[in-house]
Amino acid sequence: MVKSLESLEKKIDPKILAAADKKAKKLLEEMPLQELRQARQLSQEQLAGVLHVKQASISKLERRTDMYISSLRNFIRAMGGELEINAVFPDGVVSIEQFHKLSTVQNHIKRSS
Repeated sequence: MVKSLESLEKKIDPKILAAADKKAKKLLEEMPLQELRQARQLSQEQLAGVLHVKQASISKLERRTDMYISSLRNFIRAMGGELEINAVFPDGVVSIEQFHKLSTVQNHIKRSS
């Protein structure tokens, strides 16, 4: 006998459903680069083409735990996003703009060359 998801959800305690929903949202807010790329429905080959590198370079980048901010920024931009860096303190969050300014200067230098 096949049961619908809706009928099963009605039998589950609303607190458990709310906790599961909260956990799912948290998992979507935090993910490794490989999962982020996959969630954006991009292959390593597609991303490599956008970045003008080999697929192996994308694979290596996704496995790295330490990288240049510019490499991460380019990876995120190739997926259509923007990288934001924040410092989180007990009394608030501060957006670090230094790296955005560096990117703007580098882009200006490249265009002038």
